[in-house]
Amino acid sequence: MTGFLRLAMALACAVALSQFPAFSDQYVQRLGGQVDALGRIARDFDASAERAGVTRAEALADLSGSAFRELHQADMTRAFDRLDHAEADLAMLRLAGPLERMLLPHRLRDPETLSATWGDFSPAIPVTFAGLAAGGIGFLLGWLLFGLLALPFRRRDDRLGWR
Repeated sequence: MTGFLRLAMALACAVALSQFPAFSDQYVQRLGGQVDALGRIARDFDASAERAGVTRAEALADLSGSAFRELHQADMTRAFDRLDHAEADLAMLRLAGPLERMLLPHRLRDPETLSATWGDFSPAIPVTFAGLAAGGIGFLLGWLLFGLLALPFRRRDDRLGWR
């Protein structure tokens, strides 16, 4: 029975992990769109600041004095911070291949982009090398994980290899 459960867990992990390369590709595409959109906002803001003869920081500081201005200041500050993070993440994710991205899950950190990608993602049978390799890695991880989880429940004879 444990052999069947171990195989089932390994297959489940293989199927789940085989989807990561396609998911990360879609995330990178969406993140690129976010960088483009936020970049346009930043360029427009910077151009307005330049026409007014001030820096970005000075323009942001000038957005105070009323509730609306302070809310707009906070929105723009968040947009600039999000752009900085998104640009850094996009650069790293573009440099990494689909399998290397499995080591960079912390770079899939933009909640809006992650949610939108997940909402539109449809699992499919992986036919790329990366998808098949990720499935193989998932199978091995599932096999090893179940083996480790089941170890305390095995009889002493089995653990020593006497049976």
